[in-house]
Amino acid sequence: MHGGISCLPFPRPILSPLIPRTMASLGMSSPEHREGQPASAPPGEHPAAMLPPSPCCPKQLEGVCLENQPCPHYPSGVWSTHTPPPAPPNEKVALYSLYARTRLGYLFYQRQVKKARERYPHGHSVPQPFCFPGVKILPIPVLSNNYSYLVIDTGSGQAAVIDPSDPLAVQAAIEEEGVMLEAIFCTHKHWDHSGGNEALCQKHNSCRVYGSALDAIPQLTNPLADREKVSVGCLTFEALATPGHTVGHMVYVLDGAPFGSPPCLFSGDLLFLAGCGRPFEGSPETMLASLDVAVGLGEDTLLWPGHEYALECLTFASLLELDNSALEQKLQWAVQQRQEKRSTCPSTLGEEQTYNPFLRTHRPELQEALGLWQGTGEDPDAFRARVLKEVRRRKDLYQAT
Repeated sequence: MHGGISCLPFPRPILSPLIPRTMASLGMSSPEHREGQPASAPPGEHPAAMLPPSPCCPKQLEGVCLENQPCPHYPSGVWSTHTPPPAPPNEKVALYSLYARTRLGYLFYQRQVKKARERYPHGHSVPQPFCFPGVKILPIPVLSNNYSYLVIDTGSGQAAVIDPSDPLAVQAAIEEEGVMLEAIFCTHKHWDHSGGNEALCQKHNSCRVYGSALDAIPQLTNPLADREKVSVGCLTFEALATPGHTVGHMVYVLDGAPFGSPPCLFSGDLLFLAGCGRPFEGSPETMLASLDVAVGLGEDTLLWPGHEYALECLTFASLLELDNSALEQKLQWAVQQRQEKRSTCPSTLGEEQTYNPFLRTHRPELQEALGLWQGTGEDPDAFRARVLKEVRRRKDLYQAT
């Protein structure tokens, strides 16, 4: 027991080998690291780095081969001979449905929570609180690379949490800060962003759960529409519909004006530092429109992403734009941060537009690097969606090699 919340039960052994195999064949070796650093990679190490033998030895993982785990026991450096072949498109859709819409996904989430608690008892990164007069933002490192965020109105002691992946970690932060949890804001339904909702609601009776009615968000009490605002103490959050990763994905923008701060974007799996979530439930055109919504918030907006993916995303971006000095400097900075196990967030949307390829679909240098040119009479946004699709394709291939 911790803070009155019991640990999540571990699935029966007969189920545990089946779940990761199903996720791996989908190209999602765990729900909390679909986009970046492998679950077995320790904080501060690039995914391509050699790891100590014990964490990645197959015998240590119950004989289950997780997708593309770096391992010094194999000449290639990864378990390439153990990685299931990519699933056909129709099969991927079916497997994703199992993860997102059935108990199988929840059981896999429970398994990942248990393993992450054992491996990272203090979190995968060192939390770095961010304070303005009247507001405090506390990143909570959970699972192998997720972030939940506790946002506190320091005047009233009221607080909201964004995407509570692990209820024990979130409850520990609430107790340490001595605040009252009034709201849970969920960006989307995936368990690694919503799995802690039920336990926290049981602990905090007055807590409301906000999110899109289009996603099957656990314990949802207050469905939100696009551009709807919610107040928690003196904090005002605006919900923005950003479909693509899921059909009901939402991001939340904290109004910083009352505190003399820039806006704060809690982006879930829409946008990462130098990266972007996979469009599981949307087209490139849909994802592009959602990214444009984020960019429209302004260059000074602080970006608080749902995952610590900076090293892999920046490294991939550097392979596309070889002469991008802003990208090179950011990568060097991120390497230093992760060597010290420090978080790489927040960045700003202004920064992101200088090195994030998913936000640079309009840039000629990126288009040329991809070998793409706008067709005669082709709509500019249709061309940008084509560029985005190609960046996404290359990113997926980069992860699979």
